[in-house]
Amino acid sequence: MNAEDIKRRYAAGERYFLSAQLSGIKLIDAYLPGINLWGADLSAANLAKAKLWGADLSRSNLANANLTKANLCGVNLSEANLRGAKLHYTKLYGANLTGACYDESTSFSRGFDPVNHNMRKF
Repeated sequence: MNAEDIKRRYAAGERYFLSAQLSGIKLIDAYLPGINLWGADLSAANLAKAKLWGADLSRSNLANANLTKANLCGVNLSEANLRGAKLHYTKLYGANLTGACYDESTSFSRGFDPVNHNMRKF
């Protein structure tokens, strides 16, 4: 599945893409609020400036993903893999990050404290 497939299917009303294999996908500035990507492989994906508020990204693999300036307000990222992810200027208001994994290469916006969001460092 590629970026155009996702956008086309989303526009047609589909919201569930459980465990989708989307490694390396480029969804820059994509408008996909409420999409369900539970358990999806989004490793090395480029989601910069994507509008994903209210989405379910729990248990998804976002290792080395670019989420710079993405809107992830209210997103469920519980138990997601965020190792090496870029989260500069990412909107995370109301996001559930409980149990999400990060490491020393994960980059957060200045002032963001992963411990206060119940994230786990690996």
